[in-house]
Amino acid sequence: MIFEKILNPKDYISHHLHHLQFNLSTFHLINENSHINPFYIINLDSLFFSFILGCFFLFFFKKATHVNINKIPNTFQIIIEIIIKFVNKNIKEIYSKSNNLIGPLSLTIFIWVFLMNCMDLIPIDFLPEISKHFLNLPSMRIVPSADINITLSMSFAVLFLIIFYSIKIKTFKGFLKEIITTPFNHPTLYIINFILEIINLLSKPISLGLRLFGNMYAGEMIFILISGLIPWWMQWLLNIPWAIFHILVITLQAFIFMILTIVYLSMASKKH
Repeated sequence: MIFEKILNPKDYISHHLHHLQFNLSTFHLINENSHINPFYIINLDSLFFSFILGCFFLFFFKKATHVNINKIPNTFQIIIEIIIKFVNKNIKEIYSKSNNLIGPLSLTIFIWVFLMNCMDLIPIDFLPEISKHFLNLPSMRIVPSADINITLSMSFAVLFLIIFYSIKIKTFKGFLKEIITTPFNHPTLYIINFILEIINLLSKPISLGLRLFGNMYAGEMIFILISGLIPWWMQWLLNIPWAIFHILVITLQAFIFMILTIVYLSMASKKH
C-alpha cells in the first residue's frame, strides 16, 4: 500500500473512499469499478462498525452500573457518572416536560455518535490492510458517521420521534391544524402553510444528518490526503496537530447532534 500511494496517489485516495459493499441482488461483494444499481447495495463496513460500537457502548455502560455500595466507585464509573450528569443537565435546560425516553435517547446519541466519530483517529491503513491480508476484502471504510446513509438513517429516526410526539401530545387533529395554520392563520393561505411546514419538518433531519456527515467526511478526507500525498516520515507533522484538533470536532459534532435532537423533540412536545 505504501508503494501504491507513492506511484499513484489518485488510486490510493479513491480506494480509501470506497466502501465494502454488498449486492443484495446477487449476494456478492462489489469491486471498486463495478457499476450496480445503488438500490441493491448496502455498505457492510458502515453497518458492521456501527453495530460493534453500539454493542461496545451498551456493554461498558451496563458494566458501570454494577456498583458495590460498600466500595468507592472506580475511575471508569466516575467518568460514566459525569457523562450522564452532563447529558441530564442539558436535557433539563431544554426539555421542560417529563419523558422517560429523552434521557436514554440523548445519552445513546451522544456516546454512539462520539464513538463512530472516534474511528477517524485510527490510522488510515491499519484496519483496511488487516482486512485485506487476512480476510481478502477488497476495500473498507471504518468511520460510520462519514457514510451519509448512516447519518441520515439516524436523523430520520429522530424525525419519526418528532412526528410521533407531536401527534401523541397534540393529537393528529391538533398536529394537522398546526401545520396548516402556521405561520399565516388565514384559510386562503392554508396550502402555502402546509407546503412551508412540510419543508421545515423535513429540513430538520436532513440538515441534522448532512451536518454530521459533512464534518466527518471532510475530517476523514484530510487524513487520507495527508497519508496519500506526503511521505510517511513527514506525515506526523500534519497528522498529530490535525488529530488533536479533530478530537474537538468529533466531540462537538456528537454534542450538536444530541442537542438538536433534544431541541426538536422539545418543540414537538409543546402545544401552540
